[in-house]
Amino acid sequence: MSKIAHILIIYTGGTIGMVKDYKTNVLKAFDFDNLKKNIPELNLINCKIDTISFDEPLDSSNIHPDDWVKIATIIEENYDSFDGFVVLHGSDTMSYTASAISFMFENLSKPIIFTGSQLPIGDLRTDAKENLITSIQIASSQINGKPIISEVCLYFEYKLYRANRTTKINSEHFEAFTSPNYPALAESGVHLKFNHDLLLKKVSIDKLIVRKKLNNNIVIIKIFPGITQNVVESILNTKGLKGVILETYGSGNAPTTEWFLKLLQNALSKGIHIVDVTQCIGGSVILGQYETSIKLQELGLINGYDITTESAVAKMMYLLGLKLPEQQFRELYMKSLRGEIN
Repeated sequence: MSKIAHILIIYTGGTIGMVKDYKTNVLKAFDFDNLKKNIPELNLINCKIDTISFDEPLDSSNIHPDDWVKIATIIEENYDSFDGFVVLHGSDTMSYTASAISFMFENLSKPIIFTGSQLPIGDLRTDAKENLITSIQIASSQINGKPIISEVCLYFEYKLYRANRTTKINSEHFEAFTSPNYPALAESGVHLKFNHDLLLKKVSIDKLIVRKKLNNNIVIIKIFPGITQNVVESILNTKGLKGVILETYGSGNAPTTEWFLKLLQNALSKGIHIVDVTQCIGGSVILGQYETSIKLQELGLINGYDITTESAVAKMMYLLGLKLPEQQFRELYMKSLRGEIN
């Protein structure tokens, strides 16, 4: 007989946790303490559910790395008491938060599923109920008493993705997210179908480690035709800057003008880490494929391969927080740590 999974829902804020007061037409926070009463379909899932809510629900546009630490701490403090976790979060920055949590948890052996919605849970046409119900079902899914999922994922509109592979692509459609360079881990239709070959396998028996020291002294520079020397110079001379996510064209290409390359070289000489990621929604950086990326390769930029910008940001904050020697930082950044790159 299968063990009954015990799931903790963590509500951080976002549209999924709001209901409309039809007398005033004002949105108010959903009562998660009476979750099964309000969503009786949850009684059909073979699991126990507890809930924790942020004292003040956050609009995800206001999310900060300190809030990532708060989410991680809640999971860490309850880790031994629950079989899985469902984090409810606003969709706008969900890929950033979920990516960060994936790096912060080392030796994870239980599911952490992020979800949200485009419409409030009490709306007539809401996507919130399906996203929530299926996320709980995924978090409680087991084989031989062990969870099927042992990584951080994002579930939205019938598809389960590896969290650090996702990006938000639409602000209106229910299909708000995609995973451009890695297939869905599971799909929800008539049956909930897991793609077992794609899942991260827990290979370590080491104890869970939660890394809470993040360094957010970083910046994203998106290259565009006509970007000026003054702009790039002022950004790279930012006091305390530790890392740069350089969003380049195509497979990692950028201008070869002398001033641009010299500014990058100066930043690198100061110990600032620069990672080359592509602006394209899909595909990978291939440094040296074209003449316009050979110079970047020669300078020693870190190859971001097919990492998303959201994941690149989270990974850099995480690795900077470890205070690693430059070469080790470089090696770990170009290595797949949580399945974030191919």
